[in-house]
Amino acid sequence: MSDWDFKVETRDFDSVAEALPALVAPLKPLAQQWDRLSVEQCYMLMLRGIGKVDLIFDEPHEPEPPWQVSAETLKGIDDHLWDWTIWLGAKDRAGKRELVGSELEKMHGPRLAPLGVDDIPSSIADAVTAYTAARAEAEARLAIAVPRTVEHEVRRLLAAGGYAI
Repeated sequence: MSDWDFKVETRDFDSVAEALPALVAPLKPLAQQWDRLSVEQCYMLMLRGIGKVDLIFDEPHEPEPPWQVSAETLKGIDDHLWDWTIWLGAKDRAGKRELVGSELEKMHGPRLAPLGVDDIPSSIADAVTAYTAARAEAEARLAIAVPRTVEHEVRRLLAAGGYAI
């Protein structure tokens, strides 16, 4: 269930960053985006059968403000939530309870609060339950549907690792 972290060194970050979506396209990522919350540039991928892959660059990144929920951003929010869920599931399974608790607090502001979730979840399962209900409300309000491909893959990978949410 652990994620794969790859440190990427380059002399021309801007060119690599621009080319990255095309470079990873042969991997057929289920989701891909720049991590909005990292303090260094990190390109996150979700790959079928493998899970979470992070390409980490030695380039500073100022964490971005919470998502603004719209028809254009809801899929990105969804991808980010499931990316976080599989990562945190691995930490929880490894017994890193203190980290899990602090991450549940940290994830509330940028990922759950914009969707109207008022309470900080007490577990990953609570976070997923609150999120899926809030996502359904947002989908109805925005008259869109977010594909469930990433969610199904994360749930499958977690279950295969003996961790159900």
